[in-house]
Amino acid sequence: MKTIIELENFMTTPSELLIKDIQSIDGDIMILGVGGKMGPTLAKLIKRAIDEVGINKRIIGVSRFSSGNLRDELEAMGIETIAVDLLNEDALQSLPNVENIIYMAGNKFGTVGNEHFTWAMNAYLPGRLAEKFKDSRIVAFSTGNVYPLTSVLTNGCSEDSPVNPVGEYAQSCLGRERMLTYFSYKNKTPMLIFRLNYAIDLRYGVLLEIAKQVYKGKAIDLTMGNVNVIWQGDANEYAVRSLLHVDHPPTILNVTGPETLSVRWIATEFAKRLEKEAIFENVEREKALLNNASNAHKLFGYPKVSVQEMMDMIAEWVVHGGVTHNKPTHFQEREGAF
Repeated sequence: MKTIIELENFMTTPSELLIKDIQSIDGDIMILGVGGKMGPTLAKLIKRAIDEVGINKRIIGVSRFSSGNLRDELEAMGIETIAVDLLNEDALQSLPNVENIIYMAGNKFGTVGNEHFTWAMNAYLPGRLAEKFKDSRIVAFSTGNVYPLTSVLTNGCSEDSPVNPVGEYAQSCLGRERMLTYFSYKNKTPMLIFRLNYAIDLRYGVLLEIAKQVYKGKAIDLTMGNVNVIWQGDANEYAVRSLLHVDHPPTILNVTGPETLSVRWIATEFAKRLEKEAIFENVEREKALLNNASNAHKLFGYPKVSVQEMMDMIAEWVVHGGVTHNKPTHFQEREGAF
């Protein structure tokens, strides 16, 4: 896989399970925050699924669309777009009321020094959206960062584990969850909170970051010695299919791959593929940010794309100079400063 067209075609090809489930989701689907890293491929995945079965369902992508050609790209596929600033109350209220909402808008990077904006996006806005769409089904993206670091000898935090977010980004994400839960109780709005850990694309993510460090001969910090990852296409499928599992109060669902991966092992595997030497610094700590997604796997099955397949594709992408978002994940961050 060497081009973005090949990548997106692979990532947006719906599985038979998604094609089956999309027929059971009544009504149109609106994606709030479609302009982020996952939103474009999510919208295209849904559109391809409904086209495959030939059903009449509107897919609407909402974003600022402040730069680039994403809006034209989505509309060329038959995906409707609306350009708004969700923090503008009049603009928010002007959005159409649809049966299904996938809520992806939020802020993470750049929180330090701009904490007020992160709290507005991640904790204030969810309450406004929950009031606006009180009669919809809502799948709301959250993060495994709401959990504390946990022993690498366990299977990670499950949905029943106590939350204890570190840093203002993670705290604001818990704020998002609490606001949505309040309005779910108040209005009986069916919701699902989608606690995602580390979606992987060839253009961005933990695996790409490690691969690039190996390829460039840079030392890999082992302090956060273990991670969970999931292919972005699989995470997107889970998000759409989650519309069939909303409830009030909200369903909580951890989403990631089934393995707890050693960063040292990942780097060593990339070193083999890239014919380089893996260089390390620091040592693995006893705790890491780990997410147990066994409930998601029970609902949706194991991810289609394995870790080894992801590493094969990423190694090829790096060697051939594939386009990347050129943004660090900061997965090594242990103090919650993003």
